[in-house]
Amino acid sequence: MTALATTGGGNTPLSPDELADLIPNLATKEELNEWERDNILLAREWAFSDRTSPLEMLSDQYIRKLHEKMFGETWKWAGLYRLTEKNIGVAVHEVRERLMVLFGDVRFWIANKTHAADEIAVRFHHGLVFIHPFPNGNGRHARLIADVLAKKLGSAPFTWGLANLVKEGFARTEYLEALRAADQGDVSRLMRFARS
Repeated sequence: MTALATTGGGNTPLSPDELADLIPNLATKEELNEWERDNILLAREWAFSDRTSPLEMLSDQYIRKLHEKMFGETWKWAGLYRLTEKNIGVAVHEVRERLMVLFGDVRFWIANKTHAADEIAVRFHHGLVFIHPFPNGNGRHARLIADVLAKKLGSAPFTWGLANLVKEGFARTEYLEALRAADQGDVSRLMRFARS
């Protein structure tokens, strides 16, 4: 099972209990990534065809349902908030409260047209990654939900560097650096990356 452990390069390590909740019998990280990718593609189809409104997306129920659709064939904890502290993200006891604040912020931005559609979606993405509500898959989940929100707000889905951001490399490094800049209050780099 340790061959599947997620470590380094901005990845969230899984606890032994979280790793034990793997559903398929996979031996390598590459097999896991491929398995997850296939499931994420099905979840993407669902998300883009779903008629949930942008405001309805900003809910505990929706983000958990999307995570479960993305990872439900892989992890028993798919769609459930994490119970362990991670190398990034808010403290476990703050996850739900921080999400409610984020949902409220995004609703306000949409209702008041505080930002353009792209910026609203990117800020929502960043907020989800910053909170890190799930044991794993947070970046992929936040990118997909940002794509769906952007589309529902009249923009196009993002390109995210036209790269596989799960694999180590230049695009992943750029993405992580853009997230760190957003942590400091500057979302411009993340917005540029999202459309690169």
